[in-house]
Amino acid sequence: MDALELARKLQEEATCSICLDYFTDPVMTACGHNFCRECIQLTWEKAKSRKGGKKRRGSFPCPECRELSPQRNLRPNRLLTKVAEMARQHPAFQRRDLCRAHQELLKLFCEDDQSPICVVCRESRVHRPHRVVPIEEAVQEYRLKLEADMGHFREELMKTGKLQAREKQALAEWQVKVREQRQRILVEFQKMGLLLVEEEQRVLQALKEEEEEVVAKLQESSTTLERQSHALERLLLQLEDRSTPLQMLQDMKELLSRKNSLSVQYPEATPTVLRTVCRVPGQIEVLKSFQEDVVPDPTTAYPYLLLYESRQRRYLTPPLGGVPPSKDRFLAYPCAVGQQTFSSGRHYWEVGMNLTGDALWALGVCRDNVSRRDKVPKSPENGFWVVQLCKGKKYLPVMAAPTPVTLAEPPSHMGVFLDFEAGEVSFYNLRDGSHLHTYAQREFSGPLQPFFCLGAPKSGQMVISTVTLWVKG
Repeated sequence: MDALELARKLQEEATCSICLDYFTDPVMTACGHNFCRECIQLTWEKAKSRKGGKKRRGSFPCPECRELSPQRNLRPNRLLTKVAEMARQHPAFQRRDLCRAHQELLKLFCEDDQSPICVVCRESRVHRPHRVVPIEEAVQEYRLKLEADMGHFREELMKTGKLQAREKQALAEWQVKVREQRQRILVEFQKMGLLLVEEEQRVLQALKEEEEEVVAKLQESSTTLERQSHALERLLLQLEDRSTPLQMLQDMKELLSRKNSLSVQYPEATPTVLRTVCRVPGQIEVLKSFQEDVVPDPTTAYPYLLLYESRQRRYLTPPLGGVPPSKDRFLAYPCAVGQQTFSSGRHYWEVGMNLTGDALWALGVCRDNVSRRDKVPKSPENGFWVVQLCKGKKYLPVMAAPTPVTLAEPPSHMGVFLDFEAGEVSFYNLRDGSHLHTYAQREFSGPLQPFFCLGAPKSGQMVISTVTLWVKG
């Protein structure tokens, strides 16, 4: 008897015929057969519940030989307990060597199904047409294949190990780079902070000096005019005090002398245009990170406002006379709004201008429901947050400020920054990066749109992204 057959016999001896598993707490009946205690008790309980079970008076048939055996005469089989435990723990007695269907040793290998089978399976209808070889031959054949695969997998394992080492090294180097870059960022921003503080102090000092210079000139002019006013008042009083003609003639020589010595002078007006601009280094570059590709909406454009898309080389607005009526179209002014509507976040866009003459232009933002048919002041109360540009004259917010900002030259390139949550709209001169004006309120009451307005015909052009606007004469 070979080892496999011996293992099968031992497994049979250590297996309960009821549950077909290794014995658990085996007991022996009066007839000499062995079962798990729980298995035989459950079997007898089922038999007891059947019809006529009471007549047996505590004796039940053996599941193996059907001989009656008293229920109380179950004797523990300690030797079989040890055998079952040995079979359960020993690798040679594992149940994986038996066919699950027939409890026979797996001696054959079905190459069609790629699975071990027993001799009973071999004769079954399922495996009869299949190619079957002894399991020893299959083991030898597949061992050679597995050895070849194992060689390939060993190479892959080595390659994977090298890649793991490389990735581990790359991770360490990357963490060093990030750590060094983080330190550089902290140092540079700290340095930039110091530079900004110094620049802030320099600009404030320049503004202070400009203030003192203009104040000194204004005070000097005011003092001169005050002295001149006092001299004129005294002269008038002296002339009025001459009560009689004789007295007037007696003092005429003195009066004429004083009149001739009095020199009335009017000082030139001191210019009050601020030379010191509000410019934060690097601010425009930061704002550009919020830049939007703003495009004017042709369906909202004033009928005589032409929109030309340079990228596609075509007009966006229809020919004059063919403008369809629309509640969204501006009819009071040569205006248009952007296609985008903003109700949150930060947004930045730029507008280029090529002005001619003294035409007034306006740009900024407006609420999406502003009046488009009536002429209303473009003020925050009416839903407009805009500035006006007049070539050669001045820039000022539409809502009158206490001290309107004046410029030597109007901006040719302007930036608009909307911070919706902060309730702010800011304007910047991109020629020198200076801040021009900021509207600030607690919050915006509704969605906003970019707003563009031109002056009279032949007043110039406005460029937004790739679209050029002008008014047809």
